[in-house]
Amino acid sequence: MAVPKRKTSKQRRNKRRASSYRLNKATVVECPNCHEAKLPHRVCPSCGFYNGKEVIAMD
Repeated sequence: MAVPKRKTSKQRRNKRRASSYRLNKATVVECPNCHEAKLPHRVCPSCGFYNGKEVIAMD
């Protein structure tokens, strides 16, 4: 059975665990209708279009 030869230091242990605390950047795509930035797979907040169709009537 594999047994570690030395104790893992707190710094090394915490460094390994810290990688999961990072926040991911929000993905932003360009709306094909109005060319504004929007989140993928969501209705464009500026023009109301999704998948080439007007979903929300914007005034």
